Amino acid sequence: MENLLSKEEMDAIINGDHGNVFAVLGIHRNKGSKEVFIRAYQPHTNSIEVINKVDGSSLGFMEKLDERGFYQINLGAADNFSYKFRIENDKGEKYEQEDVYRFPCTLGDIDVYLLSEGNHLNMYKILGAHVREMEGVKGVSFAIWAPNAKRVSVVGAFNNWDGRVNVMRKNINCGVWDIFIPNIGEGELYKFEVKTHENYILTKSDPVGFYAEKRPNTASVVYNIDKYIWSDNDWMNYREEHNSFDKPMSIYEVHLGSWRRKEDNEFLTYRELADTLVPYVVNMGFTHVEFLPLAEHPLDASWGYQVVGMFAPTSRFGTPDDLRYLIDKFHQAGIAVIMDWVPAHFPKDGHGLVELDGTHLYEHADPRKGEHKDWGTKIYNYGRNEVCNFLCASALYWLKEFHIDGLRVDAVASMLYLDYSRKPGEWIPNNHGGNENLEAISFIRKMNELVYGQCKGAFTCAEESTAWPMVSRPTSMGGLGFGYKWNMGWMNDTLRYISHEPIHRKYHHGMLTFGLLYAFNENFILPISHDEVVHGKGSMLAKMPGDEWQKFANLRAYYGFMYTHPGKKLLFMGCEFGQDWEWNSEEGLRWFLLNYPMYKGMQNCVRDLNLMYKGNAPLYQIDFDYRGFEWIEHSNANDSVITYIRKGEKPGDYLIVACNFTPVVRYNYRIGVYEGIKYQEIFNSDDVNYWGSGVKNEGFMNAEDISWNDKPRSIKVTLPPLSTIVIKPIREE
Repeated sequence: MENLLSKEEMDAIINGDHGNVFAVLGIHRNKGSKEVFIRAYQPHTNSIEVINKVDGSSLGFMEKLDERGFYQINLGAADNFSYKFRIENDKGEKYEQEDVYRFPCTLGDIDVYLLSEGNHLNMYKILGAHVREMEGVKGVSFAIWAPNAKRVSVVGAFNNWDGRVNVMRKNINCGVWDIFIPNIGEGELYKFEVKTHENYILTKSDPVGFYAEKRPNTASVVYNIDKYIWSDNDWMNYREEHNSFDKPMSIYEVHLGSWRRKEDNEFLTYRELADTLVPYVVNMGFTHVEFLPLAEHPLDASWGYQVVGMFAPTSRFGTPDDLRYLIDKFHQAGIAVIMDWVPAHFPKDGHGLVELDGTHLYEHADPRKGEHKDWGTKIYNYGRNEVCNFLCASALYWLKEFHIDGLRVDAVASMLYLDYSRKPGEWIPNNHGGNENLEAISFIRKMNELVYGQCKGAFTCAEESTAWPMVSRPTSMGGLGFGYKWNMGWMNDTLRYISHEPIHRKYHHGMLTFGLLYAFNENFILPISHDEVVHGKGSMLAKMPGDEWQKFANLRAYYGFMYTHPGKKLLFMGCEFGQDWEWNSEEGLRWFLLNYPMYKGMQNCVRDLNLMYKGNAPLYQIDFDYRGFEWIEHSNANDSVITYIRKGEKPGDYLIVACNFTPVVRYNYRIGVYEGIKYQEIFNSDDVNYWGSGVKNEGFMNAEDISWNDKPRSIKVTLPPLSTIVIKPIREE
């Protein structure tokens, strides 16, 4: 038989060095004649017979041109047709197999164009692994962007993890390699084997994989993400019609691996959490739950913040559909779901994105732009269209495919500043000589525009710890486009204030009130997050001064202040019952503490705060505008007392708040009011049900015609020790 192939080209196929395998293997017509050739490379085989799939007839045995497994057959003048192989391997076993190289490209022309432009927002529907059918044959299509690779293959048990067997086809226009492998399906483990131009072999997990092996294993898993049937239509329709700005937002922040553990210290699964966490969040009165990152990550100790799988829910707790089930249950219970999302950096693990195709593809080559020394991680190259598209598509993926309601974007400050945590000489200024990362800013704005443009009712939150202006303002105004920003300044100032002994607080009174000078510059969330109870910072309870009773009283008063302060609320798990130890991600919360009245009282207090907060529009309706807040008295440093009004949209809809941050009961404390009506206490953090002392204001307080605090009238109240009380006007029907 005439061999139209040179030995050098055959050797390149066998050695896995050929850059265009599809031009050699499979079925081909000789350009100089009408003869049709089929070529195959099947190592560890004795023979290959070609079978006509139409009638099952044999078209003959292929000639073995090389003992290492290279075959060819000349079928003479013939039309293209459907065929398969009947193979005998070197163990004498016989089986039938489709020829991978007879199937066409899995990329459509529009996909190639959009991928080449770096503007394919549904790229996760093209790249990665997808269960599908081609030419009547079921299998899995694989695609990966690796423009600078010499060769890319799919490896798995289906080809003995041999990178020479299923070599992919490269599209030179977009740098994407693809292949359809028949007769494999969901659950198949796979990786991409990349051969660099320096002839190094890299084995990579799928950057757009939907599921992965449970750590420490790192293979991707073929998973069909299109089969889950949602039951949250009512929720999604409600979400589309109501924005979250003038609604209550009380967020319970959760690390799923340590909220609760099984008796053997193993994780609860997503579905087990649906049966336990969902009713708990509902019972506690929270409106939102926020998960620390759930995208796949290799190291438990990173809490999910060092992500290798931007499209894969971590397999620690179950499958992607198990996570969907958990989110579905939250939505059916009326709870919105936020997820931490990490586009600021990625780890250096060899199976991840780092030097994916042998070059700095996703990251900058220069460590002055491409490396976070604080975290030992790489920084995305936001100026590369394909990388920006990858991240934007990931954000949309979680919102669209998992019905996530909000994304909390981690470490935004590290993205905005080129000199973030760097010394002089360790960073490169931008084109204008400044320290702003213009490429990251452009990416952030684009991502936020896409989220708000394509996912109605969804929102984004920024963890941004500097004074960068207009973080939560629309891009049309020059802002970054986030919906909300974490108020790190308020959190730091007020925690420092409350940690002082009460006798010294009068010297630090400004820390308590300073936040109102900028409270409406952004759409703020007040965060008592996981960051406040780790790395030696101790528990929230441990920050409080005094004896045991005073510690709990201080914390209850502080939470009362937080829940009545302008801004949405966030509380990390365990803080709601005053967990006494610093959070440890390797064990469950100390739930047994609820057997003791002081911890149970704290939990009761937070539940009632949530219920009061949700039930009173003045506490949430005008959170981001000075119209929703008015000081009554902010300068009484000697008594460490502040009083203020929270206002709703309707005239006359308001609440009065009084905080007493000393352990002294203040009787007949006069507070200025506008209306000559009755007033009633509706919340008191010193309630006996909260393990307080039970000092309270019984019945009604009648306004007197005595002007006070620049108000025409006033009421006399009793301020319990270390307390926050909330007072409501009562009008006769």
